[in-house]
Amino acid sequence: MTVYIDPPSWPGHGRLWSHLVSDVSYAELHAFAALIGCPARAFERDHYDVPSERYGDAVRAGAVEVGSREVVRLLTQAGLRRRKSSSK
Repeated sequence: MTVYIDPPSWPGHGRLWSHLVSDVSYAELHAFAALIGCPARAFERDHYDVPSERYGDAVRAGAVEVGSREVVRLLTQAGLRRRKSSSK
């Protein structure tokens, strides 16, 4: 099982966040997220939002550290990228 995480650099709710993704399947991603205790509500379209204080937990559990652009590339290449829908 290989999942990937970018550095916690995305601000929100007074914290910095990382994105946890899989390049294989959502099932793999959900299994890893459960392993490290990510709540289901942290899943957003194609990734889990992981707060900066949990980043080390994800890496120690085996998440591979990559840049933010690499996260997008991995998702797109795997066909797992789900873009936000535009509301009109």
